[in-house]
Amino acid sequence: MKRFSGIVVCIFVLGLFTSHLLAQDVLKLGIPLPLTGTNAKFGEIEKKSYEIAMEEINAKGGIKGKRVELEFEDSQGKPEISRSIVERLIDVKKQPVIFGEYSSSSSKAVAAVAEERKVPYLVVTGATDDITQQKYKYVFRMNPTNAYYATGFMSFLKEVVKPKTIAILYESSDFGTSGAEDMVKQAQKAGMKVLVKEQYEKGAVDFKPILSKVKAARPDVIYMVSYVMDAALLMRQIKELRIDANLYAGGAAGFAIPEFIQNAKEASDLVVTATLWSPQVAYPGAREYAEKYKKLFKNYPSYHGAEAYSALYLIKDVLERAKSWKSDDIRTAFKATNMMTAFGPVKFEDKEGYTNQNFMDTLVMQVISGKHETIWPAKYASTKYVYPIPKWRDRK
Repeated sequence: MKRFSGIVVCIFVLGLFTSHLLAQDVLKLGIPLPLTGTNAKFGEIEKKSYEIAMEEINAKGGIKGKRVELEFEDSQGKPEISRSIVERLIDVKKQPVIFGEYSSSSSKAVAAVAEERKVPYLVVTGATDDITQQKYKYVFRMNPTNAYYATGFMSFLKEVVKPKTIAILYESSDFGTSGAEDMVKQAQKAGMKVLVKEQYEKGAVDFKPILSKVKAARPDVIYMVSYVMDAALLMRQIKELRIDANLYAGGAAGFAIPEFIQNAKEASDLVVTATLWSPQVAYPGAREYAEKYKKLFKNYPSYHGAEAYSALYLIKDVLERAKSWKSDDIRTAFKATNMMTAFGPVKFEDKEGYTNQNFMDTLVMQVISGKHETIWPAKYASTKYVYPIPKWRDRK
């Protein structure tokens, strides 16, 4: 009986030891994302892309020998929920690094918590300028700011379209307001007169009151800062009202994903959009990632997916270079980052009023024959742009 009891005790102790080892061999990382609500489409794109990266990383030994497990937490696109999730990840789960979220408002909420707790946070998609204008020490952003979204687009306007006037329509959110204000500055710098600048409430369905102002003003360019359903509705109502312009343009976000074309249908044709990435760009691993995503999910990913996919590889790189997984050592590793990803080059710099900000080229896409094509800059183009665009009455 004593021998049997001893065997039981040994098995129990061995089980505890094995469980401890298994726990040590797994790195669990929580990621806040909008998986329900109006931004759920973007959250799903990012979730799928994180999972692709996770599988690839685990197949090659994980992060410092630890198998990565991602735990997605639904923030519903609400900043207060994002904040609560991240407080729990830091205070209860003791997660050494934070990354994720989609919208600017939610990213700002997470950034404030991370800086307060002195835990490094990688902003993946939040674009409003002031996230990296607070002189935060622990907040790093891999995507360009709103002010830089339009650099490629402004180059296209200057060299191809050469407009004199512009109308700007935008959602009343951090992303929309910041994007609109930055476009006003860019337009004025380029010598364009802003004829209309109108905001609308998120989730609006009737844009005709503000579009009537646009039609009366007759701008050369109509520029919109919108998420996907708003973007599609705007273009459908522009077509319905036969509002002609030399160019219809989006400030990335909703205009840059396949769902825009699916929802706007023929009204999406020849619309251009600023974008941060496209499947045609020759960054290392970009095409392989895009083809894998398309094989799994039938559509090519938007730049949001490329950001998420590359973010996990960036986290891997930082954690493997850090002297330890203490906050200041991880922060030091972030600060020293200089790597090429499938999304593009990543190097965190302090300049032009920004802190820990990545700067990179931005692109222009145009909807041609029912799909997004990269048209600008010429060195990245997958096809020739279509310009001038026909008036609505001359289209089939």
